[in-house]
Amino acid sequence: MCQHHCTAITQAPQAQLAIHLPDWINQVVDWQQALHSDEEKMTLAIELARQNVLRGTGGPFASIIVHRQSGVLLSVGVNQVVAQNNSTLHGEVMAIMLGEQRLQQFSLNSQSGEYELFTSCEPCAMCMGAILWSGVKRLVCAATGEDARAIGFDEGPVFEQSYEYLSNAGIEVSRNVQQPAGKAVLELYLQEGGKLYNGKANS
Repeated sequence: MCQHHCTAITQAPQAQLAIHLPDWINQVVDWQQALHSDEEKMTLAIELARQNVLRGTGGPFASIIVHRQSGVLLSVGVNQVVAQNNSTLHGEVMAIMLGEQRLQQFSLNSQSGEYELFTSCEPCAMCMGAILWSGVKRLVCAATGEDARAIGFDEGPVFEQSYEYLSNAGIEVSRNVQQPAGKAVLELYLQEGGKLYNGKANS
């Protein structure tokens, strides 16, 4: 292992980084269908997380970003930490990066309307920061951080004050929307022998 690692770091660093969604995404997502209710939106986010587990393409987390006024789907993200060897590729981060790329702007705070992010599980500390910077105007969560910790994930320093901070920054927050369904995906991941990829637990 040391030999492989040492060889890798002596090579010149890559000048580009490419990220991508799994190939099956377009089999599950109907990009033409507007999503109007919180139930519809969260159902899709949770189904994406479930498919990511069942298809063995990543962790039990997924997010979608929707144009709040029209219900048009802007982007989706599923956890790709292990699949693409990148500890930052959480579902929320994937959805935010791909959404901003699609709009060709660095913020989802748009003059054409507001965007909202639905996520199958409450965000970790990193994703809380990404959501703050993203420009979305609403965050909706299913499973809780405690649900994620219960199967072995370390969500980092996320507190009730963290959600208050988002609210004070103009981001509406709704939690526990379809929480049992979100929690069931986490438990499915554990049952399937999914890898716990915290920085301190790489094996």
